[in-house]
Amino acid sequence: MTKRDIIDICLSLKDSYEDYPFDLDASLINAWAVIRHKSNKRGFAHIYIEGEKPIVNIKLHPAQADFYRQAYSSIKPAYHMNKEHWSGIDPNGDVPIELLMALVETSYDLTKPKSKK
Repeated sequence: MTKRDIIDICLSLKDSYEDYPFDLDASLINAWAVIRHKSNKRGFAHIYIEGEKPIVNIKLHPAQADFYRQAYSSIKPAYHMNKEHWSGIDPNGDVPIELLMALVETSYDLTKPKSKK
């Protein structure tokens, strides 16, 4: 799976868009892509290249993050983010694609705008 594949999975979620807030040149292979909600601009996936492999950082509940980090060697605390809430996933590791997609959706749900009462 490539960096573009991961970005496309994230962009399949409603009202999301791709942003490059840390790099002036988004075409660079090592540019950090941030996938955000259109409504509140919060990022739910941060995608970058580590060495030669893509990594996606996503937000999870702390207990959920601990569980998956123990179950899969390719899920680790996220680089350069809050380690309790964010996990980095190597999509070419031992995480099934269906689970990766479900975890991206969890991150999407955790960062979406709060509904008004």
